[in-house]
Amino acid sequence: MLPRKESFGQYSLFLQREVGFDVYLPANTRETPHLLLINDGQELEQIGFPAMLEHLQDTTHPSLWVVAIHAGPQRLQEYGTAKHVDYQGRGCKAGLYTRFVVRELLPFLQQRYHQSFPDKTFAGFSMGGLSALDIVWNNPQHFRKAGVFSGSLWWRSSNDDNHHRIMHRQVKEGRFNPDLRFFFEAGTEDERSDRNDAVLDTEELLTLLEEKGYEKGKHIQYTLVEGGKHDLATWAGVMPNFLEWVVKA
Repeated sequence: MLPRKESFGQYSLFLQREVGFDVYLPANTRETPHLLLINDGQELEQIGFPAMLEHLQDTTHPSLWVVAIHAGPQRLQEYGTAKHVDYQGRGCKAGLYTRFVVRELLPFLQQRYHQSFPDKTFAGFSMGGLSALDIVWNNPQHFRKAGVFSGSLWWRSSNDDNHHRIMHRQVKEGRFNPDLRFFFEAGTEDERSDRNDAVLDTEELLTLLEEKGYEKGKHIQYTLVEGGKHDLATWAGVMPNFLEWVVKA
């Protein structure tokens, strides 16, 4: 049986708009709950996500709660990095989006379902992946794990070279937190329209994380998809492994 889904429209004082999101309820609410938030949640039905979640709950972990947050009309402003806009001024509402998630969405979920959700993960695709990583990195008191599918890690404060990538700088200047866990996916045929490719951006960020003290296999899971593209089909192929990682990492 497919997981039961409840859909909501919550008005955000921070974003000054209604935010739509779907909550996929777990088969078992008695076990310790895992909470997974996903950006661009309006795309999940297209990749067959309910069936993936059903399989996970039937075979591995019955108490994973998933909240699929729908992107709004100002996606390129709300996603990004909260502390820094990019060189074109995009991401100017990323800080407000973070506040929506932490101060409005999480309290709503806890009150609605009477759950404390001690293990929380945030994930996303492309710009949504950058947003999820930024929120987890800067809010470890709320989140423990980040899932980044073809993340827009090229996001930078200047258009001239690789030295101004914002997420890379945050990691380089940040502190090691032994509780954090990271899942990255990139495809060999991923987005190449920018000044570089997603594989390079991802792997150079992994190097910075390792230099900070995070270990592959323990803190970091990386999946490089041969022939993988910047599309839903590629991300759908990796999603089952990611869900397994969420409940086990």
